Amino acid sequence: MEDKLYSIPVKEAFEIDCECPICKMYQSIEKSEIEFTMGPSYMEYDVRFQTDEKGFCDRHVSQLYHFNNRLGLALIMNTHLERARKDIGKLSDVKGGGFFKKKDYSELVNYIEKLNNSCFVCDRVNNIFDRYIATIFHLYKNDKEFVKLYEASKGFCTKHYGILVKKAEEFMDVTNKLYMDNMERVNGDVSWFIDKFDYRFKEEPWKNSKDSLPRTIIKTNSIELE
Repeated sequence: MEDKLYSIPVKEAFEIDCECPICKMYQSIEKSEIEFTMGPSYMEYDVRFQTDEKGFCDRHVSQLYHFNNRLGLALIMNTHLERARKDIGKLSDVKGGGFFKKKDYSELVNYIEKLNNSCFVCDRVNNIFDRYIATIFHLYKNDKEFVKLYEASKGFCTKHYGILVKKAEEFMDVTNKLYMDNMERVNGDVSWFIDKFDYRFKEEPWKNSKDSLPRTIIKTNSIELE
């Protein structure tokens, strides 16, 4: 079939020998959006308006900090802090109240909760990621070569398996088997890793267990340890 908008990166992710190709897809998008955020775009008004308004989650502010553009990040954080300070200042200066009346800080609390749960990078990543997921279903229905890639994969982490389960009615059996079989494989590897610390198995080969712990963490937490 003719490659459509996100066909190429989705196929490339499934061609990688890994524990979860969807994790690879997410990481690729995330890397690109961190580069976008810390590139020339941060000086553009519409981008800066959004970063000032939304800020960043813990995960992404850490990645931005380690991107090696400290001046750029300082400029972004400076105007974000200024925006938050002004907004909170207005909301905290609640009118009314008295000796027996409690001031209504509900708008302030709502604002802080919204701010603490918003992230400019997350929004951009998730927007593209949703289209990647849609592309998986499109390819599975229309591209025989992709079906082979999908069925030859090593399954998925629990988080991304859950995303597929919500929509994978057409190929739920395949998806479920991939997940269960490969979780059993990885669990067997990490079990052997544990056994190798028992003196009774000291002379036995490691088999595929030496990197089983980081692979297990990919399966359980969708995190690839460096």
